[in-house]
Amino acid sequence: MSAATAPQGARELLENMLGHLGFAFTLEEEKRGDDNVLHVRMQNPARLIGRDGETVDDLQFLLNRMLARGEEPAPRVIVDVENFRKEQEAGLLAEIREMVERVRTSGETVELPPMNAYERRIIHQAFRDDPQVETVSPESPSRLKRIRVRPRRPAKA
Repeated sequence: MSAATAPQGARELLENMLGHLGFAFTLEEEKRGDDNVLHVRMQNPARLIGRDGETVDDLQFLLNRMLARGEEPAPRVIVDVENFRKEQEAGLLAEIREMVERVRTSGETVELPPMNAYERRIIHQAFRDDPQVETVSPESPSRLKRIRVRPRRPAKA
């Protein structure tokens, strides 16, 4: 794992947040593709992950909001706890691939279940270069949104 992958101050900020919350942990920085990841290692990770990842989602959201205060635009940071996000991403993509296959065979648009911003980003990145389908998120202030997967329209000349 490389030393300085996360944006300036992200590691220290997360260390302070988790320390004040009373967690015993170690942090590692990692680069996963385009993403800067702060990987938290700890005993009893379920306390920090929360039900269905809600606690770590909120922590990641708060960290990124605090980082955005300083420099614009601030690079995004992903907070992963004991590979929870990595496993969550693999499961989500496996589930969504079945639905995308339906779009490919039927040619009909499919609306995915409501997802948070992190999950939507995973889906958009996974299918951005797919020649047969495209993903579209509705404009909405809501935190949970449904992505539509539809056959890709030919590029205009």
